[in-house]
Parts: sequence; C-alpha cells; structure tokens
Amino acid sequence: MSALSHLDARGQAHMVDVGDKAETSRVAIAEGCVVMQPQTLAIVRAGDAKKGDVLGTARLAGIMAAKRSHELIPLCHPLLITKIAVDLEIDEALPGIRVRAEVKVKGQTGVEMEALTAVSVACLTVYDMVKAADRGMRIEGIRLTHKSGGKSGTFEADGAEGAQR
Repeated sequence: MSALSHLDARGQAHMVDVGDKAETSRVAIAEGCVVMQPQTLAIVRAGDAKKGDVLGTARLAGIMAAKRSHELIPLCHPLLITKIAVDLEIDEALPGIRVRAEVKVKGQTGVEMEALTAVSVACLTVYDMVKAADRGMRIEGIRLTHKSGGKSGTFEADGAEGAQR
C-alpha cells in the first residue's frame, strides 16, 4: 500500500494539490444494496410506498449526492462531472435493492468518492422511503468495484462484474 496522499510530512490532513497532474478521462463504479423483508420489497415493486416512487427518488438522490461529494467529504475536490448514472434493481434473492453508480469526469483527480457517495445516499433514500414498513433493513456491501484513468491506472474489485461504459 502506498503512502496516504492526504497527510503531509507531519501527519496532518491536507487537501492534495492536483494542479500539476495531467487531465485524463476517469471513471469510477460503486455498488451496494439494501436488504429488506420480502413484504417490504413487494411494496417497492408495486409502487405502493406512502412516500412515493422509491426507486426514482433514490436514483435522483444518488445523482444529487454525487454532485455534492466535495461538500460532504472534507478533502474531496469539487469536480466538473461529465456523467452520473445510478441504477437500482430489485433482487428477489436478497431480498432487496441492488444499487450501482457510475461517475465520469475529465480531470486531474478521480471520481471514486462521488460514485461511493451516490450509492450510499441512494441506499439511505431507499431506507427512508420504506422505513415505516421495515425498520430492520440493512445497507450492505458498499464498495468501489471499478476505477480507471489517472496515474494509478485501472482497479477492478475481486468478484466485481465487468464494468459497463
């Protein structure tokens, strides 16, 4: 593992200077899921949640969150994001909702935090939308599955499905 770039020589946190880095196309994909009772999933599938469209609202929340990552994470750079896609899929086997976010930028720093933030907030929004039916839901497995671009190259998580671009 390499040295932590957000720590200076004295071990204090600082924002990394990316001014001299090359501008490259960068992509990050993250995933996570919300595990719930089968009857809660039935409410989501039928569109019967009292708060409205669970999947649509969570998709928008994830997109909005990715754009605001620099406001939530202290050392995150504000970025001119070129693409954010948040997909939510019903998975009967969980039972629950699988969430996947893909974020792209052409810039001097990556978009891993934006993809992870999108998934996290989309999962939290699913929880919020149906918590009245199932307070025991679990948010699980939030992780980076793919990252490409920049000096460190490409990363593929173990067990991750092939990245779609």
